[in-house]
Amino acid sequence: MSDNIIFREAVRDEVPAIVALLRDDHMGKLREGSGMEAYLAAFDAMSKEGANRQFVGVINGEVVACYQLTVISGLSLSASRRAQIEAVRVAAHLRGQGHGARLVADAEARAREAGARLLQFTSNAERKDAHRFYQRLGYAASHTGFKKSLD
Repeated sequence: MSDNIIFREAVRDEVPAIVALLRDDHMGKLREGSGMEAYLAAFDAMSKEGANRQFVGVINGEVVACYQLTVISGLSLSASRRAQIEAVRVAAHLRGQGHGARLVADAEARAREAGARLLQFTSNAERKDAHRFYQRLGYAASHTGFKKSLD
């Protein structure tokens, strides 16, 4: 196992590596098809939002993991801040080595630092292995999620 993974905020030049991670599974191959300019524009927009940040895990200078963390202020849950984690990926050749658990721990620490009392995410119903992983980390499938494309 390689323990030298470092999590940090992503820079724009790393967007192609992040997109490669997003495409590196059966679902991503089908839905990650836009040209790189769309991804770069999205990264630029996220960078301006402040509470919406992209993180990468790096080993020896190579981007091998990623996640997006958005901190949301709200009135529910006694006016608690919550954090939403999205697009969690670890390079296929490094899965099962503890990097995913370190990634989630990093996200939890950053969410706490931002004042969030809850970390939430959605996971596609087909991702059974991911669901088992999150449950091992103490997450509960407590809600039913709904999505509707607005295209």
